[in-house]
Amino acid sequence: MPHLVLLYTPELEQQADISNLCRALADCMLEQRDESGKAVFPTGGTRVLAFPAAHYAVADGKGDYTFLYANLRMGAGRSASVHKTVGDNLLAVLRAHLDELVQQRPMGITLQIDESPGQVYDAKHSSLHPLFNKNS
Repeated sequence: MPHLVLLYTPELEQQADISNLCRALADCMLEQRDESGKAVFPTGGTRVLAFPAAHYAVADGKGDYTFLYANLRMGAGRSASVHKTVGDNLLAVLRAHLDELVQQRPMGITLQIDESPGQVYDAKHSSLHPLFNKNS
């Protein structure tokens, strides 16, 4: 963790570079620092995943509407200030990549951040973390 999942109407794939957006969002996540200057997210655990919605309904269905929903799920323990800073910075990346489309057509962008304090099971199996923890 953290995982940032993007769900969007399929026509966005022709109108926006979703792969580039994913990379920009991941890079933004990796740049985040807490109040003490420590990285907010581990490099090996940072993931951005994007999925076009196979089925969807937007608003009243009478227009050429589109949306992108972004949900960041992170482990508990970060301050409200970190949550706000991370959210503001991720929203800035989303806007930098999608504002031109928002100006051209009716489009909604939603970003939510969830913490997982009530986990009942959290298992990880990864060969990614050791790649980035060698110097720790």
